[in-house]
Amino acid sequence: MTPVFDPFSGSPPRWYAIPAHRPFLDDLAAGVLAWLGDQPPETLSDATLLLPNRRAARAFTAALSRLGGDRPVLLPQVRPLGDLEEDEAPFAPGELGLDLPPAIAPLTRRFEMARMITDRFEPGLKPLRALEMADALGGFLDSCQLEEVEDPGRVAHLVEGDLAEHWQDSARFLGLAVEAWPERLAELGLVDPAWRRARLLRLLAERWTDSPPTGPVIAAGSTGTAPAAADVLRAVAAAPQGCVVLPGLDRDLDAAVWAALGAEEQHPQNALWRLLDRAEVPRESVRPWFQPPLDPARESRGLARQRLLNEALRPAEATDDWRREIARIRATAAATGQAADPIAEGLQGLSVVTVRTEEDAAATIALMMRETLETPGRTCALVTPDLGLGRRVAARLERWGVVADSSSGAPLLRLPAGGLIDLCARFLADPLKPQTLLALVKHPLCGIDADAATALELHALRGPRPRDWAMIRQRLLKAAQPRRGGKPAPDWKQVRLGEAAALADRLESLVGTARTPFVPEAPLDVAARALTGLVEALAGQAVWAGPDGEAAAPLMAALIAGGDALGEVRRADLADLVHGLLRDETVRTGGATHPSLRILGAIEARLVRADRMILAGLEEGVWPNAAPVDPFLSRPMRKTLGLPPPERRLGQTAQDFVQAACADEAVLVHADRRGGQPAVKSRWLWRLEMLTRGANAPATPVVLERPVLALSQARALDAPPPGPPRYARRPEPRPPVERRPRSLYVTRIERWVRDPYAVYAGWVLGLDKLERPGAEAEAMARGNAVHKAIERMTAAFPDTLPDDAEERLCDLLMAELKDHGFEDAAMAREAPLARNSARWLTSFEQDRRARGITLLIEQKGESGFDAPGGRFTLKAYADRIELGSAGAAVIDFKTGAAPSAKQVKTGFAPQLTLTAAILADGGFTDTNGPVDPEELTYVRVVGRRKPGEVAVRASGMEAADMARAALEGLQRRVARFDRESTPYVSWAAPQFMGNFGGNYDHLARVWEWHVIGDDAEDGE
Repeated sequence: MTPVFDPFSGSPPRWYAIPAHRPFLDDLAAGVLAWLGDQPPETLSDATLLLPNRRAARAFTAALSRLGGDRPVLLPQVRPLGDLEEDEAPFAPGELGLDLPPAIAPLTRRFEMARMITDRFEPGLKPLRALEMADALGGFLDSCQLEEVEDPGRVAHLVEGDLAEHWQDSARFLGLAVEAWPERLAELGLVDPAWRRARLLRLLAERWTDSPPTGPVIAAGSTGTAPAAADVLRAVAAAPQGCVVLPGLDRDLDAAVWAALGAEEQHPQNALWRLLDRAEVPRESVRPWFQPPLDPARESRGLARQRLLNEALRPAEATDDWRREIARIRATAAATGQAADPIAEGLQGLSVVTVRTEEDAAATIALMMRETLETPGRTCALVTPDLGLGRRVAARLERWGVVADSSSGAPLLRLPAGGLIDLCARFLADPLKPQTLLALVKHPLCGIDADAATALELHALRGPRPRDWAMIRQRLLKAAQPRRGGKPAPDWKQVRLGEAAALADRLESLVGTARTPFVPEAPLDVAARALTGLVEALAGQAVWAGPDGEAAAPLMAALIAGGDALGEVRRADLADLVHGLLRDETVRTGGATHPSLRILGAIEARLVRADRMILAGLEEGVWPNAAPVDPFLSRPMRKTLGLPPPERRLGQTAQDFVQAACADEAVLVHADRRGGQPAVKSRWLWRLEMLTRGANAPATPVVLERPVLALSQARALDAPPPGPPRYARRPEPRPPVERRPRSLYVTRIERWVRDPYAVYAGWVLGLDKLERPGAEAEAMARGNAVHKAIERMTAAFPDTLPDDAEERLCDLLMAELKDHGFEDAAMAREAPLARNSARWLTSFEQDRRARGITLLIEQKGESGFDAPGGRFTLKAYADRIELGSAGAAVIDFKTGAAPSAKQVKTGFAPQLTLTAAILADGGFTDTNGPVDPEELTYVRVVGRRKPGEVAVRASGMEAADMARAALEGLQRRVARFDRESTPYVSWAAPQFMGNFGGNYDHLARVWEWHVIGDDAEDGE
């Protein structure tokens, strides 16, 4: 029986094309099945099908099985033309590649090339820079090998031209490198992968030209961008049973435009023009491939879409007659009896979604992909060259438990094994950085006890950064000690702190061993061995298991094997180098994915078609990407060598865009901003919109559909409930009286007056502030350091100051600042302040002690009184009490602004007055009974131009009266809060909260009710 379609009919050469609006692989499979007809199932097994890549090969096999239905068919030999192996068809085993050495591994190539550069051209070059130069050199060699440039060493002769000096230097380097690198490869018995691939294709083209294959051969989907690949296609087309099927050839493009495409590198048809020109085949000789019948309306829309896109992307010189061309298209459609406007028809199913940011784009795309699954059997594909956007969409899909098939894989840096190696490299560079240390001890591959890691975090790594491992142990030891007047830590906490100390000792030992070779630099291979040893000591051999471990192991092995000649590195350079290598290594983990959803790059999606195609990243610099910049060759130099211009790649990506945008339903997504900066629409989208705008008419306006529903729905998923915004109100918690505090320090009383909610959160809820890991030492840490230094000085010399008191006090200040977490940069700023402070404090001490006083330092006192809710105890730690003949002076040291006399008198700053009340009640043991307060003073120590200040807030009888008034005010406050109806409101005195912003303002949602919301009911 004669087959329905015979691709090998007629005399060769046989060139076919499948239009861009047709599903390429489905039509290709349908044509193969139509050719098979009623022939036996094994007929196809003798045929060879060449496709551009492995993904296309898999997709074709799936399409063939789907269209074949229940019919038994033995699959043809489907091979990727871009990744041929000599042991697979169309090659006989070992035949063509018998005399070709194996290809060098990519990582080995990078390191060997970097070694050659440092050995022969740039001695002493840092490894990271050497690898960068190796990548650039490798890119140049790949271009020359794929384009089969004869004698690339003649680049050295380009220095004789009128070139800038840096281009001449590049030419000299390349001229030497292209001779030295083959010599190195010959020593290794290897060749470059690009050369080997191009050579295999060239050998295949020569063989099939001289001895054409006798069996059926179909080459489909390739545009023959490499000369050898183009010649293979030419040989296939000329074979007795061979044919070539081109993707997306526009057979209706204006002949004048087609003739000018040789100079239009950025046009989507340029690659096909060059292929046909090389094969000496006129476009009119290309026949249409078998096309299964489609719905007439769908076929008409597809043709109109293809014509619309090709018109929009025509060369710039041919756009001056757009309006005339639009009129011609409409007139032709009317003359042929077509009722619909062809421009409007081409826009059916094509829509543009403009979003604000990349996150909006990810949310909208994920929702459209999820919506596709509501129709059984319907498929959707996201096509974008933006890997970050693809990862965002994949993360958004996971909210519905959907995992899309992604072609991009994941950087090794983002996977567990790669992340651990990166952390270990950073740990080597800076072992005491809290963020790195915490990430390391919590990494799942390390298997460190969670309780020990938590204890290390809470008690040693939060707050100012530790200076050394001894400080970490000191902090853990301090956490086990009882606080002032408190109880020692419970047994379970002591155990955890002991485990944390043991963990710190282990980490110190491991990193010390790994850092031994660095003095301060080490050869790269030695450094890599040290890093590998550290990784295995923390995670064991399990780190090399799984897809990520299997990718990490050869990378580290190559770093060890190829790093011996790359010079020495510092620890920080090693961390940067390893980070870059892990980031550049891609791992495809596989796993179960949804069969209806795919996330593809532009190249992977070239022949793939889904029911809904979403094209995203349509911003200049993303899709299309900017033309690559060659660091070694200028444009004239590339042209002289016979290398293609950088813009040629833009033409190839333009064809990918057209292929995907010709789908029945295509959604073009553009973001107004990228990375926080304004973004420019893709040139293709601009052209399409301009063409559409030019086709508008008042009677029948033609516009791009804009499905804003998906965008609004995506935003609604994370939006607050509909209606006017409902901001939080000022919190007014009313805990039971028995849960309210019955004992507070005077500093807490001051907080209670200004912000009762802070007392509620800290006392009733038991919430303590957690410092940020590695937080810089701030004003509170400086105040504590100054307090501690003064305390130590006074304790050491309670009666008479030594002659060198100023120097001693300065040393104490510097030591305490260092112990409180101030780093070297901050210490350089604090040193002059400490000297000024020490000079002023010494003078202050001498003046005060000349009065014949007795000093009491850091005294604890307490006093109680009855209240409706039970006895209330007031406590205080007095910085300093000076006992004299007329009474006592209560002194508090400040490094910030001291409360004003008005604030002290009105009760907003009751620290001194309540401390004086405890003193008058005999609450301080060392005073041997009640003592009348005679002076209330703040001593401000800053060390600046005015190094210090003595601020007396009350003296004589006024001090005693203010103490009594403060105590009476406290009693009234306690009585009021002993009523359950009294709330602990936030910011009771907002006019004084500027310097007292609470640690619990976020919990009270102050921003909502006090700044954004209507606070009129609550008052100011």
